[in-house]
Amino acid sequence: MKVDSIVFWILRLTASLVVAFLLFVILFIVFEGLPALSINFLTSEWDLIDIEKAGVFPAIVGTLFITAMTALFSIPLGVSAAIFLNEYATSNLTVRLIRLAIRNLAGVPSVVYGLFGLAAFVYFMGFRESVLAASLTLSVMTLPWVITSSEEALKGVPSDFRHASYALGATKWQTIRSAVLPYALPGVITGGVIGLARAMGETAPILFTGAFFFLGRLPSSPFSPFMSLPFHTFILSTQYGSSYVPSAVAKTYAAATATVLVGLVFVMITAATVIRLRFRKRRRW
Repeated sequence: MKVDSIVFWILRLTASLVVAFLLFVILFIVFEGLPALSINFLTSEWDLIDIEKAGVFPAIVGTLFITAMTALFSIPLGVSAAIFLNEYATSNLTVRLIRLAIRNLAGVPSVVYGLFGLAAFVYFMGFRESVLAASLTLSVMTLPWVITSSEEALKGVPSDFRHASYALGATKWQTIRSAVLPYALPGVITGGVIGLARAMGETAPILFTGAFFFLGRLPSSPFSPFMSLPFHTFILSTQYGSSYVPSAVAKTYAAATATVLVGLVFVMITAATVIRLRFRKRRRW
């Protein structure tokens, strides 16, 4: 009993330290960027000369655009792959190798995905530097997370549900659609949101495939270049500074841009959590 208590307190202390460190990082970024945050900053375009009049509205639009298109590509494909692996595929060497490859892909550095997107989508497929090329690159990067989490969610549905559906005369797909997916949906949503949150904050993949620091227009189609909050933050914090704009001021605006990005991720995760809880309340085990 004493050993259990010690282990419990160690785990509790570890979790508390992780949460405290996360809060410290977020609060540090927010307080650093607070002087630059304003309605004008959120609703105006960027100004290369007078940074105090500049805004990140095009970067917000570009970030939301590529995130939505990433979800459009990665979530249906990832969930479909998980359904096939868990419900249709037999346990053989080929399937085990596929699962191993998926898990290995989840650990590949994002810059490698960026180089892959540059070669495959920008040059080979001819999409050039665009929202489409960046979204496809982020989709490839997000797929392992979506597939793995969706497969685990499907495994969590009791087999009795499937057997009961078969006993009533349902086909394989009817069973998956009516007796499996509704109960696995909270886990699928969680995995999809984790993957999208990671994609929303990535810089390296979009650096090669379509992100620009400054554009005088919003993206009008999937083949348009775009501005992005992560790339904007990267440039402001590492490369932006001139006789017009001191580097300290640029870093303040970098922190403000990062704060906006964190806010968008927080809103997305909160919305997904609410949706997941609603679906979970509807479940009857």
